[in-house]
This record gives sequence, C-alpha cells and structure tokens, in this order.
Amino acid sequence: MAARHLTAAEFDKVISCGQLVFVDFWATWCRPCQMMGPIVDELADEYEGRAIIAKMDVDEEGVKDICRRFGITNIPNMKFFKNGVEVRNVVGAVPKTTLKGVLDNNL
Repeated sequence: MAARHLTAAEFDKVISCGQLVFVDFWATWCRPCQMMGPIVDELADEYEGRAIIAKMDVDEEGVKDICRRFGITNIPNMKFFKNGVEVRNVVGAVPKTTLKGVLDNNL
C-alpha cells in the first residue's frame, strides 16, 4: 500500500483528525525525495490503522502556501502532526529506523 496522496484542500482536515499524521513534503525532481519514497510507502503498510502516512508534492497547487506556513524550505521534509499541531520534523534523507522511532514515540 502506498502512502496517501494529500492535497492542499484536505490538508488541515487530515492533520486535525485525531490520529498521528506523518506528511512527507517532496518533489519528483528531488533525488533525496526519490530515495525516501519507498521507505515512506513501507511505513504506510506498517502503520496502517495506527497512523496516517501521507505525501504532498510541493509543486502541486496550494502546497507552496502550506510550505510557507510551516517554514519548509528544504525537501524532503517530513512533519508529524497530532490534533493539528506539529510535534516533530525530520529534514533530509534519513534511515527508516529514524522515522519509525519518531512514529513510535508519538503514537
């Protein structure tokens, strides 16, 4: 199962849903983002039912406004939200264990 594709229109509703939400901000032209893509998809399988694992393409309509709102200037940028509040941020290509640790600590 792939990570959920999140649009700008549904972003605020999803991050405020009450579950832990992981959002990978990425772009097709970003090599480190391409490296992280399969890892994010694996996490979607592993955390299904426990957390929402999503991706947002920074080049899609409306996403740049969200990036400005959360101070995203570098990608890949992975943000973790609980009840609409950012609880953690990881920037750059990192090992899967790093992301699992953040997810586990915030479940």
